[in-house]
Amino acid sequence: MVLKVLIVDDEALARARLRTLLADCTAPAASVEAEAANAVQAIEWLQHHAADVALIDIHMPGADGLTLAQTLNTLAHPPAVVFVTAYAEHAVQAFELEAVDYLTKPVRLERLQSALQKIERLANTTRGLESDLPEEMLVIQERGRTERVPVAQVLYLKAELKYITVRTASKSYILEGSLTELEEKYATRFVRIHRNALIARHAVRALEKHHDPDEGEGWAVRLNGVHEALLVSRRQLAAVRELLNC
Repeated sequence: MVLKVLIVDDEALARARLRTLLADCTAPAASVEAEAANAVQAIEWLQHHAADVALIDIHMPGADGLTLAQTLNTLAHPPAVVFVTAYAEHAVQAFELEAVDYLTKPVRLERLQSALQKIERLANTTRGLESDLPEEMLVIQERGRTERVPVAQVLYLKAELKYITVRTASKSYILEGSLTELEEKYATRFVRIHRNALIARHAVRALEKHHDPDEGEGWAVRLNGVHEALLVSRRQLAAVRELLNC
């Protein structure tokens, strides 16, 4: 699962710090969908977009973070709220507003990851109540055992010789099969970036210049939840740019 995050803080450096920490989060991973410098910007963005979680500073010009959280509770599909503040004295009021967590600055990666895990558990519980549809699974046969891996957790699929590496945020698996068949079956979930690789659409974090010893100067994509960069062929470059512009 990759959580969609909205960062709300009037300080650009604080937003950048959270963005950096979120890029290092795994299980669940997080994707920063937008940043807002105040409550008005946050509400305007949420009127046209969705987020799983809003990381909100409390002391901001105009309406403060507590007021913003009250407003979010009136939305049809409000994001989970995590307060991120330099002040500890508002914790009681924050939890009265049904905040999932209350983090004090400077935020540590472990505390932020813990907050995201709480949100993931709440989201999984909600989905379980809302739908009884079976989850799509990849069946992995490996070293005499069979394991079912949810397709929603897969970050990329990479063909190597006769096998496919299936990568999640926590583990890699080996799957026998055809990359083309997987691409056709899960076209809404994955996009091809190279003749030997598919990536999860929801996990794309950044596109950057890259030098490869074999292929020379080119481009690579970064995904939330994994550290390695994946090569993007010139032919598939436009598709990746389109994902980042969505």
